[in-house]
Amino acid sequence: GGHSSLLLVDDLARGVTPLGATIDDAAGEAFDKVARLLGLPFPGGPPIDREARSGDPESIGFPRGLTAAKDLAAHRYDFSFSGLKTAVARWVEARQRAGEPVPVSDVAASFQEAVCDVLTAKALDACRANGIDTLVIGGGVAANSRLRAMAEQRAEKYGIRVRVPRPRLCTDNGAMVA
Repeated sequence: GGHSSLLLVDDLARGVTPLGATIDDAAGEAFDKVARLLGLPFPGGPPIDREARSGDPESIGFPRGLTAAKDLAAHRYDFSFSGLKTAVARWVEARQRAGEPVPVSDVAASFQEAVCDVLTAKALDACRANGIDTLVIGGGVAANSRLRAMAEQRAEKYGIRVRVPRPRLCTDNGAMVA
């Protein structure tokens, strides 16, 4: 919990090679914090996923952490979602200060799109760079419908298979360890 990682698993018996990790807020933490900002319940992943379905993911151009060329040189497979969380907070606060309504569905969709974009781009880059033909996605955020769809869509371009547990198993720690 509270950590996003990219792991190269050649063989469970011979070890796992860490490729990338969270350097601040993990994806799940960002979902929880943004949900709270939007007045949605905890944990934040499911309510943001539901709200995003009726929103426009392109309505707000939220940042994609550690994806600029200078960041990729030092943090190619690492994740940072604190800047995204802060950008959402500033955007929402600016609307509130101006007395304008906050389009919760659009904010949720745009935020979710940014998280899923970074997660899938880095995971598929790692697969391609390491000659991996199967991407396994696990953990609570793996239940997110947009992440699942985006990973499938992008992976298909490269002939990479995507394996994700059924959504109800994504938050079951015993199932994830198994």
